[in-house]
Amino acid sequence: MSEPASGKASGGSGPNEPSNEPSKNPRAEEMDLVNRAQRGDMAAYDDLVRRYQERIYATIYHMTSNHEDANDLAQEAFIKAFQALKSFKGGSSFYTWIYRIAVNKTINFLKQRKNRAQISLNDLDFNAEHDPDLVALISDKTPRRDAGLAELQEKLNAALQKLSDYHRLVVTLHDVQGLSHEEIAKVMDCNIGTVRSRLFYARQQLQAYLSDYLK
Repeated sequence: MSEPASGKASGGSGPNEPSNEPSKNPRAEEMDLVNRAQRGDMAAYDDLVRRYQERIYATIYHMTSNHEDANDLAQEAFIKAFQALKSFKGGSSFYTWIYRIAVNKTINFLKQRKNRAQISLNDLDFNAEHDPDLVALISDKTPRRDAGLAELQEKLNAALQKLSDYHRLVVTLHDVQGLSHEEIAKVMDCNIGTVRSRLFYARQQLQAYLSDYLK
């Protein structure tokens, strides 16, 4: 039901809103694809899948540390989203909606089966600049760096495993996927304050664990 771009059609009944032009608004383009997919257009849904499959896969992989599990869970999330597409009303972006489905599936999976979570040291943003030893270890190209990084990566993976699923998830979504606090709140279905406190707690725990290692 989106009106065509012909803004002059009815005289002065409403202000000009250039951002309402579907062709130039990514959210409108996304909703157009969703509407077509809801009417059974598989090509439109394929387009939606292509837009988000890499990020969905990456998030799940960082939660499960298993390529096969990540592939399966991502595929299941997109299948479930397609089956539930009629219920999508556009209250949030499709991107946020599919993320929530994928995250819930992954958390349920992790509850049944514990897997090691991997995360890149370069992705983590926990104020490393305040720890000179850590900065030297990560940035110096020395034999110490090569040996130390491998051990530090192991320690970090072990530290992540000690976090709850929700704390590990918030670190992954924010520090790896680059989602804002507001986006994470929508994905995790909680308020922004909860996101901030979970992120703060998770980083404090990781920092404490790594600083013990560096002493």
